[in-house]
Amino acid sequence: MAAPAGADELWSIGHSNHEIGRFIALLRGHGIATLADVRTAPFSRYSPQFNRDALAQSLAAAGITYVFLGRELGGKPEASSLRGPSGSPDYDAIAATALYRAGLARLMAQGRAQRTAFMCSEGDPAHCHREKLVARSLRAEGWRVRHILADGTIQAEVQATLW
Repeated sequence: MAAPAGADELWSIGHSNHEIGRFIALLRGHGIATLADVRTAPFSRYSPQFNRDALAQSLAAAGITYVFLGRELGGKPEASSLRGPSGSPDYDAIAATALYRAGLARLMAQGRAQRTAFMCSEGDPAHCHREKLVARSLRAEGWRVRHILADGTIQAEVQATLW
């Protein structure tokens, strides 16, 4: 398959509490062909339509490919060496692991093959590892990241917060 225009661009989206039809409409509205799930644990008690199997089935029915990359690109590592003193994820340490680098390479390869978005649960990218870890790594590799917001608009740059 030939690389699409803008092959150095990846998209991000948070499932938040969307209904599955609305979520798929957001993906379709931006021409997303593949969704890479970067949640460490791809399950939701509050939004079961986003549990891994249910989501994969809904996406397949909509003609969108589902890829799970949470093991590689998830933001909640089990290893204490990948957490700071307070127990929060150490994104720099995570980004330096071979597993993470391999996952990032897979995501970039997928992005070169077809229009791809990576997904977590948090709606606001400023509060999510999609921005703090994955998008930051992608930008360091020369990629553009476009965050699809709940209303369908695109946010290219995320304003850092002070806390």
